Amino acid sequence: MRSHLSAKHAKEVPTEKDAAQPAITNFTSRPRRCDDRRAGDITGLITNMIVKDMLPISFVEGGGFLELMASVEPDYRVPGRTTMTKRIEKLYKDKAEDLRRSLSTISKVSITTDGWTALTTESYVTITCHYIDSEWEMKSAVLQTRATPERHTAENLAEGLRSATESWGILEKVTACVHDNASNVTLANNEYLDWDSSPCYAHTLQLAINDGFKLKPIHHIVAGASRLVSHFHHSTVATQALCQKQVDQTLPDHRLIQYCRTRWNSIYDMFDRLLEQRWAVAAVLSDRSVTTLSDARTLELADDSWIVMEEMLPVLRSLKCATTALCGESGVSSSMIYPVTATLLTKHLPAAPEESKKVAEYKQTVSVSLKRRLKPDEVESAKKVPFIASFLDPRHKHLKFANDALRDAVKARVKELLSAFAVGADAKPEITEEDSSESESAGGSAAAKRPRYDNKSAMLTLFGEEYHAETPVTPEMELSHYCDEKCIAPHLDPLDWWRVNETKYERLAQLARSYLCVPATSVPSERVFSAAGLILNRLRSRLHPDHVDQLIFLNKN
Repeated sequence: MRSHLSAKHAKEVPTEKDAAQPAITNFTSRPRRCDDRRAGDITGLITNMIVKDMLPISFVEGGGFLELMASVEPDYRVPGRTTMTKRIEKLYKDKAEDLRRSLSTISKVSITTDGWTALTTESYVTITCHYIDSEWEMKSAVLQTRATPERHTAENLAEGLRSATESWGILEKVTACVHDNASNVTLANNEYLDWDSSPCYAHTLQLAINDGFKLKPIHHIVAGASRLVSHFHHSTVATQALCQKQVDQTLPDHRLIQYCRTRWNSIYDMFDRLLEQRWAVAAVLSDRSVTTLSDARTLELADDSWIVMEEMLPVLRSLKCATTALCGESGVSSSMIYPVTATLLTKHLPAAPEESKKVAEYKQTVSVSLKRRLKPDEVESAKKVPFIASFLDPRHKHLKFANDALRDAVKARVKELLSAFAVGADAKPEITEEDSSESESAGGSAAAKRPRYDNKSAMLTLFGEEYHAETPVTPEMELSHYCDEKCIAPHLDPLDWWRVNETKYERLAQLARSYLCVPATSVPSERVFSAAGLILNRLRSRLHPDHVDQLIFLNKN
């Protein structure tokens, strides 16, 4: 019968092999069960997505997101805004506690601070923390971003900084606070707080650069260049014509760059791009089908202006390099402030014989402004954080960029600071009579079994304990030996050097940890502004200030 069915009715009767073979649809159509564990994992991933991508918490209630989750995981119940807020609050609490534990093991830190205003016109102050860990690795963290509705007086700012550092357990550990040159925050750090005040180098440098741009001839050129760029940014016809001229002249397909008063080095970027596209721009301005004669006469720059822009480019490039080189967070930077300044003053800012008078005046103005603001040749600067950091940096400890009086003053200041540290035998607790009695009691039974004067006792009696004791290293000796060491190459990492030589210079190593962690700029705090802008856009502007703080903290740490 089976043979007959197989031979004559194969289509109607499946074989055993076919009957046993499950169809793939049996697997694909079977719904996956979303149990509690999987639901928790998905919620955790959504939380991380909100934090990493700086999304509004209300994102979880968006129609598109709900449709997506209904398709991807039909059994999953998307948490609402309230639930997600609670999860973010818990995540913040856990991460903050981890950071607090890490900071409790650190002896010295530095902080940076800066203020900004949100779309809601609320004022915020951000504080970041920087330190060198036990492995001589530079670490940083955003501590907080708090709303400050009160007036920004020096007293209020000082109280805010004091309260913040105290809440994180680092009030007594702060070596210095890096901030901009605003008078209120400068006064707060100098008069109301016990740590050193260190003005942001990038901000100071930009103030000097802008002093040069205030010169009437230079200001006139900047204004003309800005007007020209603005014309192309506001005219679709001119922009399209410029693109065609770039193709005709085989120039890079680049847009012109407009300078921004609040963006550092943007005048350099504007000049650089205009010089690159000079002849394409000239071709557009001379094309009467694109630019009218009256507009062309208003927009065209004189040949002298182009010459000055070209002559200024090298010095502006060096000033930009100086700014960007010291804005990093991962390496030592404050020790570079005065070496970089000295290089600018001696190599890049002196007038060249062949350059125009306008450029020479610009250089002279910037040079004078830098000297006035940083005081690189005055003995009183020896107590400043950057000079001490330079001495503790094995790349710059020779202080070749300073005069003799200043070098001596820096060494004297370091010697004074070293006296506060105890190392080696100085740091060991004294043995009291009680400790000695307990020790003798513990070893009494063993001592009774051997002669009173064995070989060890005889040697101690003969030579005395002082014979084999190491000569204590004084702060003066440690400082002298450190100065005798050769400087390392400028491209090497000073923290690598200290990792190897920490036990050799115990006091200086502690001091190096205190000062080399100080950033040269307050850029770490300023970088929070962009993150804050993502959080505080018009979709998020009703966020509670505490949640703003938590989201920024989680995103940056």
